[in-house]
Amino acid sequence: MTASPPPLPTVRADLLDRLAEDRRYDLAVVGGGATGLGVALDAAARGLSVVLLESQDFAKGTSSRATKLVHGGVRYLAQGNVSLVREALHERSTLLQNAPHLAQPLPFVMPSYKLWETPFYGIGLKVYDALAGKAGLGDTEFLGRDRTLQLLPGVQPAGLRGGVKYWDGQFDDARLAIALARTAAARGALLVNYCPVDALVHEAGRVAGLRCHDAETGRAFTVRASCVVNATGVWVDALRQQDGEATHRPVRPMVAPSQGVHVVVDREFLPGDHALLVPKTADGRVLFAVPWLGKVILGTTDTPRDDLAPEPHAFPDEIDFILRESAHYLRRAPGRSDVRSLWVGLRPLVKPQGDDGDDTKAISREHTVLTSASGLVTVTGGKWTTYRAMAEDVLQRCAAAGLLPASSTGVTNHLPLVGAPDAGTVRHRISDAPGLHGYGSEQAAVAQLPGAGVELAPGLTEAMVRFAVRHEYARTVEDVLARRSRLLFLDAARAAALAPRVARILQEEGVLDAADAAFAPLAAQYQLGA
Repeated sequence: MTASPPPLPTVRADLLDRLAEDRRYDLAVVGGGATGLGVALDAAARGLSVVLLESQDFAKGTSSRATKLVHGGVRYLAQGNVSLVREALHERSTLLQNAPHLAQPLPFVMPSYKLWETPFYGIGLKVYDALAGKAGLGDTEFLGRDRTLQLLPGVQPAGLRGGVKYWDGQFDDARLAIALARTAAARGALLVNYCPVDALVHEAGRVAGLRCHDAETGRAFTVRASCVVNATGVWVDALRQQDGEATHRPVRPMVAPSQGVHVVVDREFLPGDHALLVPKTADGRVLFAVPWLGKVILGTTDTPRDDLAPEPHAFPDEIDFILRESAHYLRRAPGRSDVRSLWVGLRPLVKPQGDDGDDTKAISREHTVLTSASGLVTVTGGKWTTYRAMAEDVLQRCAAAGLLPASSTGVTNHLPLVGAPDAGTVRHRISDAPGLHGYGSEQAAVAQLPGAGVELAPGLTEAMVRFAVRHEYARTVEDVLARRSRLLFLDAARAAALAPRVARILQEEGVLDAADAAFAPLAAQYQLGA
């Protein structure tokens, strides 16, 4: 494995001092999820001066709460959206190549309990393969009953007729987001989390920058920029409304949030290395059972939401749906006591103009880019898999509006992310339990830090906590246990028990407020019945 360059420090005082400098950026990005981070990286890779501000932690919202799949969208193919599937399949291949330590191929099996299901879904998945072309990850296979049981030893055998095997990808979403942030920083971008944007700055009716403050100290900043991109996900309408009020123009909401719930159970419910997909349950929804970081993710739901809570709660019927449908397809039915963690993500679905309905399953999963009369560029919608293509589209729109200089696309098509190891050197799977291997080419840098031999929990050492603070922008216990480590998403009770030890390490690392008190109620939300 080629030696990785020394990791850049993320000393907060230094970041804030840079933010206070009197300068004008080419681009200011508001929002540190997948979309905003992708835009920042693409722009920095083109040589533009970039600043990105996030009110909470990077990937705190939707971007850390995905189903963990890098996929072309089998469902979208069934809906006839061929262009979206083709783009996503291309981007799937690109992502897997640029971050092989965080994103990898994953085989799926669709079990068949009716005679027509194997040929019906198998033919559709052959089309999926054809659309992928050279970017395909493996051939679709028609399976008999015995082979299906072999690949899915946890599947319900009663009534099983056979199945179809196909390929997609999976990833660690939050750690990929941090890798995007760090890669953008390595290209010169300034990224600051816990720095809410308070207001846009307008000059002569045009957006000319923004005002923000450090959430830890209250220190205020004014940032000037030629172009401001609003990439705040389900919250984009808040900044759009502020822009409209400042310029006396009406703004129609463009996002209809949809809620997706996931629950996590132990690997014994689905042993092996294949994921399970039921494309259509009894009520028409999709069910996934995905091996991930030593556990199994079950989900998901698609429920309209009117509110935008930072920590949305699962509705009881959503949990009941996941457990009930899982019981139909797994040999051993998981119960409420088997749930190790659960989380809820809000999808920023783009609402068609004139549509006031609440059927989010019918709303577009494609992204949308809008440029206001004042020059505020807003992007929302889309999905993790296509973050890079979305970023290119945003920058093209910025250039078309005269906000940024025109430049060639494709600069991130073959840009390895921080930690990406040499081709062929990855020997672990994303479905394996977490460990030092997840740091890719930076394993040695982590192992050199104090506490490398002190394990706090399986796959998490004191050195990893220190690395999170020193090089990965972590500022709170939640940052470490939810997004640098994924323990909160894997076992919420264990994460809660570990919080005091993590807080002490953060204090040793000089974090201003490392108390773990705020983590306990958060961890409770990830525990069923808490």
